[in-house]
Amino acid sequence: MAKQQAGKKPTMADQADRHVLYQKSVQAPEAEVAFFDQVFPELRGRKALSMKEDFCGTAYLAAEWCKSDPQRTAIGVDYDEETVEWGRKHNIEAEGGDLAERITLHIDDVRNVTEPQVDIVCAFNFSYCLFEKRDELIDYFKKARQSLVDDGLLILDLFGGTECEDVIEEETEIEDEPATYIWEHVAFNPIDHHMKCAIHFEFDDGSRMQNAFTYEWRLWAIPEVRELLEEAGFSKSRVYWEKYEDSDDDDDELEGTGEYEEVTEVENQESWMIYIVAEK
Repeated sequence: MAKQQAGKKPTMADQADRHVLYQKSVQAPEAEVAFFDQVFPELRGRKALSMKEDFCGTAYLAAEWCKSDPQRTAIGVDYDEETVEWGRKHNIEAEGGDLAERITLHIDDVRNVTEPQVDIVCAFNFSYCLFEKRDELIDYFKKARQSLVDDGLLILDLFGGTECEDVIEEETEIEDEPATYIWEHVAFNPIDHHMKCAIHFEFDDGSRMQNAFTYEWRLWAIPEVRELLEEAGFSKSRVYWEKYEDSDDDDDELEGTGEYEEVTEVENQESWMIYIVAEK
């Protein structure tokens, strides 16, 4: 929650829970599970039942994965104890049933947890980009590969586009919340692609949760990530790009469909988010 000033009536920002707002504005675990259910059978001819969510945060995705099938299990790994424990309470224990028995959470460096092996390892919300040196990222990819069964997949997301190097703010209203989500590119260094980003929330009463989340990472390019995956021992990597269609508005803009297809060549856009799927 935002810090309240003594003697003042609590604002919406004071009373809001940043994790709730993050999950509602940033994450889409149902869509991610649907992507897993699309790509894993396509490439491996069977259904995936085990998953490790690296940099899991509140383990929102791990919980959704296990809720999607009573046979599924998940491992979540993150070094932020406060965030992991929030997720354990609100996303796992609150669901009841056997969910807590099928999800194992580790408060640790993701590189330290490689067993038991799973069908899918994922690292989403660009979290692996905090490894800014080649050796660091290759080491992570090697550890992720060790975490996989013989026909397992590592699934990453990545963002880019012509405007991603600009200092910008993008605002989106949060459904069912009296708040607006603000994604900010705070700074970008073209020399080493070091990037600073932040998430803020503004509320209907005029209050603001400034720097609810802040990030510093390297803006890796698609070919760089794929080359490092190859160096780490993965046999193949594929790029999945979101399908777009014409907007209903008369502004010639395209709208994402939420569906992804494997591509080898596309036209660049102002902003994009892709999946990279690496085969062990």
